[in-house]
Amino acid sequence: MTRQMVLVGFLQAQNCTNLPSSWRHPASRDDSMSADYYQEIAKILEAGKFHMAFFDDRLAMPDRYGNDHAHTVEYGIRCVKMDPLIVLTTMGMVTEKLGLGATCSTTYYEPFDVARRFATLDLMSGGRAGWNVVTSLNDGEALNMGRDSHPEHDSRYDRADEFMEVVLGHWDTWEDGALIMDKNSGRFADPAKVKRLDHKGPFFKSRGPFTVPRSDQGHPVIIQAGASGRGQRFAGRWGEVIFTAARNLAGAKDGYAAVRNEAAKAGRDPDQMFLCNLTTPVCAASKAEAEDKMALINKLPLQIDALSLLAEALNYDFASKDLDEPLTTDELKSMQGILGIRDGVLKNSGKSNPSARDFVTFSGRGQVQDAMVGGPKEIADKLEEMFVERGCDGFVIAATYVPGSYADFVQHVVPELQRRGLFQKDYRGKTLRENLGLRRPAAEAWKVPPRDAAE
Repeated sequence: MTRQMVLVGFLQAQNCTNLPSSWRHPASRDDSMSADYYQEIAKILEAGKFHMAFFDDRLAMPDRYGNDHAHTVEYGIRCVKMDPLIVLTTMGMVTEKLGLGATCSTTYYEPFDVARRFATLDLMSGGRAGWNVVTSLNDGEALNMGRDSHPEHDSRYDRADEFMEVVLGHWDTWEDGALIMDKNSGRFADPAKVKRLDHKGPFFKSRGPFTVPRSDQGHPVIIQAGASGRGQRFAGRWGEVIFTAARNLAGAKDGYAAVRNEAAKAGRDPDQMFLCNLTTPVCAASKAEAEDKMALINKLPLQIDALSLLAEALNYDFASKDLDEPLTTDELKSMQGILGIRDGVLKNSGKSNPSARDFVTFSGRGQVQDAMVGGPKEIADKLEEMFVERGCDGFVIAATYVPGSYADFVQHVVPELQRRGLFQKDYRGKTLRENLGLRRPAAEAWKVPPRDAAE
């Protein structure tokens, strides 16, 4: 089959999109705490044949800047954060084929709990669930979850590796065909086909037996977004849909090759994963109309948006320094969370000790400076280049206002991608795995021997 793009809608169960100023847009709906708001988005994405609606999440509102939440609440910088799994359930009720993905932390939850939540969503949606595995970001999340501080970066991934083993282990303990449901004999299931896990490791103990049978797709699709070296190794070992955030084709190709190489070293088939690059399109029927839309969007962000999100993502209080004072090497080393942001600023600024203003300028955080602006042809041309040149396998489409950004993309860009044969005209099947082209996993298929180097 001809290679085609994967498309994912990037959402937040909050008062704004990943762009904190989106709620200020005059065309954005202002009822983001209602089911109807998310159900309209779901219908738009499914009409556009998107593979998945995906929710990012945090366990705290941004409060690392100045170690206070006042600015976050005052300016609406992602201050509302609802449980994305419950929101996804409402979206699943009005769709039939759209995949339903959500974030859940390996740092602050227990494996059995996460396994049960996503396995339940998988059954309730007919096999459409996906779990985005994250290790969380900052001290605000730690304090909300009963910890004094956020764990060190690499140790979080060590814990996450074992977390995955426990979750996948539980998902495997119900064999296909375990359910009998014979009313005459009174037998519900075959006990020989339902096992206990009895896991005991450095971080977790979890006995079982697990309480949710396998779904039509086997188990939820694993999503990952590791950008650092350790994160890429984790993504290569576990991820089936990988989110990336390359800002140009060269960087995208390097990241694409690196993650696929990590998958091969982990003993996996790199073709059984899809790397999707975060993209913010501003599109309309013509380039001139799209540029007019962009001019309005550019008026919405505030400097505090960027500073707040940078402090949140890097677990560093940028209010502790003058805006133009260079950060020391020790301060840069102390940063945690999404270290790809820090490393990108160092690379793109060309400075070994950038200032807070440099972080605002070169990170793109809270801004739309990397938006793709144009009519159907201009947007499709850019997406096609990155896809065909193997910078990615698809795109995570971020919105500048809701639901209009998604509707614009479905109305203007999707038909052009379909006309070029780059994107599906209909869904392949009913489950998320079928629609992505992923094999249904056999029990314990994840237990593959690693290889020393990629072939």
